[in-house]
Amino acid sequence: MRDELSRLCERFDPVGLNELDRFFSTGRWDSPRPGFFPVFYEGYRNSVEVAAPVCDELGIEAWFLICTAFVDTPVEEQEAFARSHYIGLVAEDLERSGDRIAMTWGEIAELSQRHVVTPHTAAHLGINDTHTDEDLEREVADPKRRMDAVTGQSAPAFAWLHGSHWGMSERHDVAVQAAGYRYLISNTSIHHIGTGG
Repeated sequence: MRDELSRLCERFDPVGLNELDRFFSTGRWDSPRPGFFPVFYEGYRNSVEVAAPVCDELGIEAWFLICTAFVDTPVEEQEAFARSHYIGLVAEDLERSGDRIAMTWGEIAELSQRHVVTPHTAAHLGINDTHTDEDLEREVADPKRRMDAVTGQSAPAFAWLHGSHWGMSERHDVAVQAAGYRYLISNTSIHHIGTGG
C-alpha cells in the first residue's frame, strides 16, 4: 500500500476536506496536478493500524468512511456481522479469529484529529435496503450524531453501500441533507449538497 500511495502522490495531489471545501466554494483547483481521494471504507481495525500510519508518513489526509454498527458489534460477533453485511474480509482478518476486526470509537476519535472520518451508513446498507423513516434515522442520521459526539466535529460526508449517487431517490437525498452532511460520496462523484452540483 505504501508503494501504491507513494506513486499516486508523484502524479496527483491528495484531496483533503479543506481542499474539497475550497474547490466547491471557489470553483477553482489551484494545483497543476489532478487530485485523488484516498478513501478507506467500512471501519476496519487495519485501517487504523496499517493505512492511517502510512498516510501519516506520506503526509496524506485520508478519508475513512465507517459503518457505525460494525464498530458497535461485540468483538466475538464482528466476523459474522461482516459476512452478513457485505463487508469483505482478508486473510489478516481471518487470522484474528475471535479478535477485533473493526475500529473502536476511541480510535475513531483519535483518527479524526488527522484525517476525515465520516459515516458509511450504520449497517452497510444501500438505498434499496432503507425503506422506512426508522431505517433512514438508523442508517443516515444516527451515525452522524454518534460520530459528531465522539469526534467533536461535524462529519462532512455520507456514502451508501454500492455508491448510490445524488438524484437516485429524492427521499434518500432529503434524509442525507436533513442529517446535516455537506457531501454525498458516490462511485463516480462527490456531490456538494445544496448547491445543485
